[in-house]
Amino acid sequence: MNLKVQSKKKIAVTTLGCKVNQFESAAFLSELGRREVELVPFSSPAEVYIINTCAVTARAGAQSRQLIRQALRANPEARLIVTGCYAQIAAQEILEIADCPICIVGNDSKHRLVEVALADRHCDLEMHLGNIGGRKEISPLTVTSFGARTRAYLKIQDGCNSFCSYCIVPYTRGRSRSLAPDQVLAQAEIFAAQGYKEQVLTGIHLGHYGHDLAPKTNLRELLARLLARNLPVRYRLSSLEPTEITGELLTLMAKSPAVMPYLHIPLQSGDDRILKRMNRRYPAATFAKVVADSVARLPEMAIGVDVLVGFPGEDEKAFRNTYDLLASLPVSYLHVFPYSKRPGTPAADMADQVAKAEKDERVALLRDLDHKKRVAFYQKHLGSTRQILVEKRKRGRLLRGYTGNYIPVSFEGDDVLMNQLVTVRLEELTPDGVLGKVA
Repeated sequence: MNLKVQSKKKIAVTTLGCKVNQFESAAFLSELGRREVELVPFSSPAEVYIINTCAVTARAGAQSRQLIRQALRANPEARLIVTGCYAQIAAQEILEIADCPICIVGNDSKHRLVEVALADRHCDLEMHLGNIGGRKEISPLTVTSFGARTRAYLKIQDGCNSFCSYCIVPYTRGRSRSLAPDQVLAQAEIFAAQGYKEQVLTGIHLGHYGHDLAPKTNLRELLARLLARNLPVRYRLSSLEPTEITGELLTLMAKSPAVMPYLHIPLQSGDDRILKRMNRRYPAATFAKVVADSVARLPEMAIGVDVLVGFPGEDEKAFRNTYDLLASLPVSYLHVFPYSKRPGTPAADMADQVAKAEKDERVALLRDLDHKKRVAFYQKHLGSTRQILVEKRKRGRLLRGYTGNYIPVSFEGDDVLMNQLVTVRLEELTPDGVLGKVA
């Protein structure tokens, strides 16, 4: 008797947006990897498509819709699962894209996404899109593999209580919720056992970690517990607000070689009037002091900065305050974003919107400053020897990786050095970083 062999269900996953989304998609893939399914690229024909969307800007929402249409064109009969921040706030817009059923899974139900994706029944919208604002606990997700990377993102926190006037995230992610320390430690040990040499602690509002737990804790205490495990790992912190970088945290970073001398601190504006309109809870002077204190305690510290250009009401004086502040500070690089209206946020309805031509001109000025800051920071470290975590081979020739203070370094070496920490001497500036030589 001939038995027909049933082929495995083909599933494709794609992700837009932040490190938190990337961690969550890695959790989906980890769970799917334990099932009788075949994981295929999103560009390939599949029976199930999972799209983890972003809504931080209107453009991200448009990209999310584009991916949904792409999946529908690839296989109109496929089961389509849409999750993430755009799904959380734009369910009706998503349902209007197609006549066929689309499964929408809210951010508070991502731990159930694989179950939904593999179910035979049609989706019940209400069943998977809950009240994110009322969510009290973080969705439990475990990642057993972060893909072919050397660096793994470890999500320890979700949600935000700040409600900056330009930001949709508190509406899509809910209030701040933290992963219990024991669960963080367990995930860190999984990543270490899988051979990831660097772990990036990440969250939507990382500096609020532990404030909602009982007993309360904080990021510094969690970091101390991780370090006490003595895992063969170096740790990096993702974005922290200026008011959350404490002396105690800096002291711990300075004492531990396992914590990278790197901070990413969003400024957004260097003008106090604009900061108030943004509902940012610090003056420019506080930001300047935090940067100065950080570099004083850790002279090798790299500091990256987010800047939002052309916020409503930003006149030439306000922009000049931002530019002059950044020019005066020992920051290492800038991430410069032009402000764009995000429907559903207070800033979208503010008067005094800045003309596109003015925004473009200001963005160009700050991106030029970014280039100067990077070159100066790289130049300062030429001649020193640094440990590089080797991540890839650049255009088939040179190995490439990052120093602890986030300098991109390329150098000659064998494939055996991939995903290894290698001591390299920094010798020469290049258009995209530094050229080095194995010490």
